[in-house]
Amino acid sequence: MRTDFNLREITLQAFEEFILVDDKDTAVKPAPDKWSAKEVLGHLIDSASNNHGRFVRAQFEENLSIEGYKQNEWVDAQDYQNQEWQDLLIMWRQFNLLLSNLMFNTSPSKREKKLSIPNAFQPSGPDLKEAPGTLGYLMEDYVVHLKKHLGQIRNLLSQTND
Repeated sequence: MRTDFNLREITLQAFEEFILVDDKDTAVKPAPDKWSAKEVLGHLIDSASNNHGRFVRAQFEENLSIEGYKQNEWVDAQDYQNQEWQDLLIMWRQFNLLLSNLMFNTSPSKREKKLSIPNAFQPSGPDLKEAPGTLGYLMEDYVVHLKKHLGQIRNLLSQTND
């Protein structure tokens, strides 16, 4: 299955699943140093933002080096914990629909483009089909990463309903 269609389907399904969740349930932190569902979703927005730039630049820049970002600092700086769940969810959905379209419009030859990925950048899973170090690999890894964190959100929300 193409990554772009998979991302679109996953995004729309999760949006429908989460849209009616109560804001107070999404703010529950399992521990003081752990993210709430809001913060996990905020992290996914940050991931979409960072990867959007990577996916576009990788198509046109030679020798693009993929840099990481300080995810905890980004989540804290944007204060996702105190934002409205539905606002975050809408932002996340729209960003992922944009990424799905970008993936769809990325030619196979550009997906095969080699990138410089530092060792500090940890892929999300070993089940990726694309070659490590390519734009296609980053795109697939993005979807794997997103699915992992959607599972984390589901788990957090199920704990608030117990």
